[in-house]
Amino acid sequence: MASTTLMPNPNANPFMTLRDICAPRPGQSTFGQVTLSSGRRCGIASVAALTEVTTVAKASSSLACVWREVQGLNNWEDLVKPLNPLLRDEIIRYGEFVTACYKAFDLDPSSKRYLNCKYGRKNMLREVDMEDSGYEVTKYIYATPDINIPIQRGICCGRWIGYVAVSNHNEVRRIGRRDMLITFRGTVTNLEWIANFMSSLTPAQLDPHNPRPDVKVESGFLSLYTSKDSNCKFGLGSCREQLLSEVSRLIKKYKDEDMSITLAGHSMGSSLALLLAYDIAELGLNIIYSKREIPITAYSFGGPRVGNSGFKDRCEELGLKVLRIVNVNDPITKLPGIFFNEKFRVLGGRYDFPWSYSCYAHVGIELALNFFKMENPSCVHDLETYIKLLKCPSRVQTQGNGCEFMTKARELLLSAQKLEDWPWKNIGRKLGNFVQS
Repeated sequence: MASTTLMPNPNANPFMTLRDICAPRPGQSTFGQVTLSSGRRCGIASVAALTEVTTVAKASSSLACVWREVQGLNNWEDLVKPLNPLLRDEIIRYGEFVTACYKAFDLDPSSKRYLNCKYGRKNMLREVDMEDSGYEVTKYIYATPDINIPIQRGICCGRWIGYVAVSNHNEVRRIGRRDMLITFRGTVTNLEWIANFMSSLTPAQLDPHNPRPDVKVESGFLSLYTSKDSNCKFGLGSCREQLLSEVSRLIKKYKDEDMSITLAGHSMGSSLALLLAYDIAELGLNIIYSKREIPITAYSFGGPRVGNSGFKDRCEELGLKVLRIVNVNDPITKLPGIFFNEKFRVLGGRYDFPWSYSCYAHVGIELALNFFKMENPSCVHDLETYIKLLKCPSRVQTQGNGCEFMTKARELLLSAQKLEDWPWKNIGRKLGNFVQS
């Protein structure tokens, strides 16, 4: 059945919307606001399962008809509260592509692929049990921040950060367009943790013809995105150069087809996804024949703020669609800018403070989840827990592989360097900026 072609019904209503397709039958309930409280009630899970069974046949054949709305054409109006089943399935699907980054990332210090991908590009999705995903990996992406700190002797500081994939022909028929997917993992290595603490705002200046000094982003994320590592045998230029080259190549290859550009990332990876989305749109790479515009959508899982209000405003002007999936108990989603953020910049909802462009601001539409477990509080930021909650909101198991991965990554960070080897004065200054922001 995986290869069966599902053609749209020629007699179907051509003006049918996503709400029409996924509307519940009389007596049914929709998948409501996604929350996890104390775990005493299991009713939501059974309702979700019932809704999924009754809509799966429709969803498999209807996504091709309404993919633009699912990708945020109308800013997900009436699709988030309550969460539309078809949108929920797409969020889970893209989240699992990001999870693949973690599963494929090599944390074994004795491995030749240490801190890079365990598998070859052609086999990666198969090795992480996603061979039926309908996508083919076209390029691996490597990145390194421009931070002058000691690293482990003999190891290149450029790390595998994610991959680019494109939907195959069968998947194109199912989803209604050629989907270019770029996914990014979250923070793992020493340099990446330090980059997260570099919370000062700096002008993005990604368009050489129009630097836009009011558009500012977090300096650590920008460094990771734009810095080069000439000594790294895995990287070809900066993360940005690798990505823009591959995006341009794929757009040229599929320019005569309906296309979408989808970016998905977790934690720090969601910041890179948003920077890339902004970069593509600012440079106009998604505009074909000077008239047809390829839609750009970013799915951010547990992502921090990336830039200031000027960055937010510019992203909206460019038509970027960003869906932020956040756990209300996840502290990462409140950083940077704990105090000086989009809620502080406006007085009475009408007047901007003079320092408004120095405040961080989230971009996009928020889908709020709610989960917390006392026995393992670190899982409030775990991607697999995010996905499990979306799949079955009352049966989240917080002791999953994702939490074990994050624990191992933290141990790696603490053991990678001797304390006396670290430039504590410089790090202390960066931490000071981080707390101020």
